[in-house]
Amino acid sequence: MKGLIYKDIQLFFRGVDKKVLCIAAVAIVLLMTQTGPYGGLLGSILLAMTVSIQNILIFSSDESAHWLTYQRSLPVSSRQVVAGKYLSVLCTLGVSTGGSVLLCLLTGVIHGPLSPSLLGLSVWASVVIPLLWTGLCLPLTYWFSFRAAQLMGMVVVVPLFFLVKFFEDGPGLAAMPDTLAGLAALASGVAAVVFAVSYIISVQGYQKARS
Repeated sequence: MKGLIYKDIQLFFRGVDKKVLCIAAVAIVLLMTQTGPYGGLLGSILLAMTVSIQNILIFSSDESAHWLTYQRSLPVSSRQVVAGKYLSVLCTLGVSTGGSVLLCLLTGVIHGPLSPSLLGLSVWASVVIPLLWTGLCLPLTYWFSFRAAQLMGMVVVVPLFFLVKFFEDGPGLAAMPDTLAGLAALASGVAAVVFAVSYIISVQGYQKARS
């Protein structure tokens, strides 16, 4: 199983689309310069979305290399195969959390003293968003196809986009930290449950495809 985790982490970094990376980098820079002290939080949300998308795109590389056919012949159980994928997702959380801290530090340098509450929320978002995203998309991949997961990924973008847009056009970004802080405990619990249940559903989907 360690080899499967290593493979997925390698694909995560090697498979990064340079165009997507450039677009994300430009968007993060714009957020950091245009949204003041909240740039780190918004940049962290965008980075978490990028990490989530990249975790799902790994399946595209697997399909291109016909890896799934070979994987089903390996002397490992279905639970181990799927667990390797989920553990690799947890490993990549280091990218989103580390990037979140860096973005918040840069925002503090540009716009003034770093707010501990904004830093905490940024790190929280960098963990919760990938867990929810992959928790929803991975079962679709194992039960149906990578394309179904891609479609779900596009759907997940919508509420996140409208969440930010709501605060920009309504109460203002200043109200966003307090609102998110009030939802943090509930959202964290939901993310943990979704991720755990998602694993069980994915195992069943993999077993069905393997049989």
